[in-house]
Amino acid sequence: MAKAYITRRAQFCIAHRVYNPKWDDKKNFEMFGKCSYPNYHGHNLTLEVTVVGPVDKETGFVMNLTRLKEIINRVIVEPMDHRNLNLDVPFMKGVIPSMENLIIKIWEQLQPHIPPPAKLYKLKLIETDNNIIEYYGD
Repeated sequence: MAKAYITRRAQFCIAHRVYNPKWDDKKNFEMFGKCSYPNYHGHNLTLEVTVVGPVDKETGFVMNLTRLKEIINRVIVEPMDHRNLNLDVPFMKGVIPSMENLIIKIWEQLQPHIPPPAKLYKLKLIETDNNIIEYYGD
């Protein structure tokens, strides 16, 4: 059976402070720069979710993109949009909210909701035009 990769894009806004609570402000600034400022900062993020699977002979779909959009919105966008990752997002509690940690946590949230036989293949998180993180679940 032929397989295909489908991608759905979502956008949302977050605030965060990237810092290690075990360190003082000086050491945090040396490691994380402006991202460690105590009063937080924000990003307009773009998330690309790629799913892979066999193309169903009856529908022609790997999975319905409208259903994928609903899952992304319910599981990721609604809990995080216009929220502070350090304070407001339960699945980020106790985690340094770097983009690398965030994309891993997003994977952990999304993966159980992708209906078989489709599988989550790749996440791409675009923080800025110059900072892009990809994760394949490994």
